[in-house]
Amino acid sequence: MFLEDNFLLTSPTARDLFHHYAKEMPILDYHCHLDPKEIYENRAFPNLTAAWLSGDHYKWRLMRANGIDERFITGDASDEEKFYAWAKTVPMTIGNPLYSWTHLELRRFFGIDERLTERTAPAIWEAVNQQLASPAFKRRELIKRSKVAALCTTDDPADSLSCHRLLAEEETAFRVYPTYRPDKALNLDSPGFLDWLSLLEAASGRSVTSFRDLLEALRGRMQVFHEHGCRLSDHALDTLHYQAGSEADVERIFQKRRAGASLSAEEVTVYRTELLSALIGFYRELGWTMQLHLHAFRNHNSRLLRQLGPDAGFDGIQDLPLAQALSRLLDRAEREQGLPKTILYSLNPNDYPVLVTLMACYQGEMPGKLQLGSGWWFNDTYSGMREQLTKLAENGLLSRFVGMLTDSRSFLSYTRHEYFRRVLCGWLGELAMRGEAPDDLDLLGGMVQDIAYRNAERYFNFPV
Repeated sequence: MFLEDNFLLTSPTARDLFHHYAKEMPILDYHCHLDPKEIYENRAFPNLTAAWLSGDHYKWRLMRANGIDERFITGDASDEEKFYAWAKTVPMTIGNPLYSWTHLELRRFFGIDERLTERTAPAIWEAVNQQLASPAFKRRELIKRSKVAALCTTDDPADSLSCHRLLAEEETAFRVYPTYRPDKALNLDSPGFLDWLSLLEAASGRSVTSFRDLLEALRGRMQVFHEHGCRLSDHALDTLHYQAGSEADVERIFQKRRAGASLSAEEVTVYRTELLSALIGFYRELGWTMQLHLHAFRNHNSRLLRQLGPDAGFDGIQDLPLAQALSRLLDRAEREQGLPKTILYSLNPNDYPVLVTLMACYQGEMPGKLQLGSGWWFNDTYSGMREQLTKLAENGLLSRFVGMLTDSRSFLSYTRHEYFRRVLCGWLGELAMRGEAPDDLDLLGGMVQDIAYRNAERYFNFPV
């Protein structure tokens, strides 16, 4: 039966683990892309398309694959027309996690058990929109309903954090923390780098005319983030190259860019290597966790990139070599000041053995100091989650895993935690059935609750 109480739970042990241990655990969503301004302002969604389809390139990709015209995806069609275009696509998505997620969200948030099809779309549109008009379905209420204890947004060093400050003063049901994401500082070759540098100067209250100034400005912003409860950094390192340089080398490269000159690939690599190495040292001093998101391949479709911009569903998986550059980066940090807590994600699941075996070379000081990040983006599927769990368990300690995250811009995506918990319980139940793990509910249930919530709570050590 579709999405019945025991879906994905294929053994009695799995069912016991989910229903008696995992199901009611709170959520610590330590990496998402929710807008803190939207959380603070707490407005109602005007309709289901605004809550469900706007900005969701997971859905956009499948609509394009179903032959839906771009007008009904990102174009000027009405929100109702866009919803009907998605409803037309949903029956085609069987086998994709979005089929389960779509119906989980309809059930868990809106109490709608009917499957979404072209036939049922008008009634579902009306029923959900009526609920969304109620104060009980504003953005913060959706977070509370999902039993979220804390969430971490993704924030630029030049952000004022004003909404985080206001939320900390006002919201008590859940906590919202910033995450320090200095990608724009590292992307020296970006056309907008100099404009961003002006924003950093304004936020930090200091002039940035040298590489040393840049480091001090970034460090000063870290302190402000720390005072707002930040305990994580994050980096989108789509490709990772390593080439060390002297202080004079980096200063020359920085001044060359400030003067508007173009840079060679080697110069960009030296700059990024030295800046990232310095940032890693700062994270260690602050006791933060560093997240490295690796091996995305951005913006394949240049025509639609020009038309729609980035983050519109035209990204894929990178397959460049990784081990040597990452090893040199981590080893340097270990030699110079010690590694901070680190989570390594790769969009390419072929990298999992490389990452897990590399992590083992730098463990110590605390349980699970280095983590293999959860199945991310194209890997937060049934098979992708199981692959990540399997590789981590076979070469590390799954029991110390800090668990799932949404990595989402949607306030309705918290059902992904339920989906993950079902996959986890099903996977552990299979181990017990094969005799690879004891059928000991206290042991396995404690492990499930650790992975669902408690490991993350201990690992990140957010202020209460």
